[in-house]
Amino acid sequence: MNTLFISHGAPSLALEPGKTGAMLAALGQTLPRPDAILVVSAHWDTSQPRISAATQPDTIHDFSGFPRAMYEMQYPAPGAPALADIVAESLAAQGMAVEVDPVRGLDHGAWVPLMLMYPEADIPVTQLSIQSHAGPRAHYRLGQALAGLQAHRVMLLCSGAITHNLHDFFSADRDAQVLDYVPAFSGWMAEKIAAGDVEALLDYRRQAPGGIRAHPYEDHLMPLFVALGATQGKAVRHTPEHTFGILAMDAYVWHQGA
Repeated sequence: MNTLFISHGAPSLALEPGKTGAMLAALGQTLPRPDAILVVSAHWDTSQPRISAATQPDTIHDFSGFPRAMYEMQYPAPGAPALADIVAESLAAQGMAVEVDPVRGLDHGAWVPLMLMYPEADIPVTQLSIQSHAGPRAHYRLGQALAGLQAHRVMLLCSGAITHNLHDFFSADRDAQVLDYVPAFSGWMAEKIAAGDVEALLDYRRQAPGGIRAHPYEDHLMPLFVALGATQGKAVRHTPEHTFGILAMDAYVWHQGA
């Protein structure tokens, strides 16, 4: 099945979907429908990999200061405990320690894009955590261990941000003027992804223009490396917009058989 990396932006994307929401909705309508979805979200960060086996994941409202309507949103998709077992076995087979969490729900890095892609909430879904302290190469290897999921008709949805420096947040205007380093960094990443230059990507903090400024903390870029490890072939880049002057909303889709 397809593997995706999406920039999920602010939680308010669920209320103000804009061009990004339209892009996600189109992907949900045009991509082959998966039997289950595994989300790797930047918002579940643990000391070692954890997989949720919840049968009915809660909708986690892991944010503050947003309109009340955000806290009333629910995404009641069924869980995917059978998929959790497959993931745990796949990681263990590669010598990776993994813990199974019986109750972990869906954080906004999962349910916000899923609500836009699959609003019926009728596809089983579960989450796998990142370990931002471990760095890009560990997440690339994590993705390699998950590559076999395609045989089980599983969509791998890696949800983070191609740029994510909230220290640079300067405006509540969704259409604020974009800071120069944002397109410089996202453009460099796009060039290296298109070229398949994995080593350069893994060394982005030294090689990319504005690498450290784009990601002072690495959590929101780690899902991209999971996607890169799990895939082969060319990615299709979607560049719907920039938001709040600092968030490039790039998405990448590796198509089945591409």
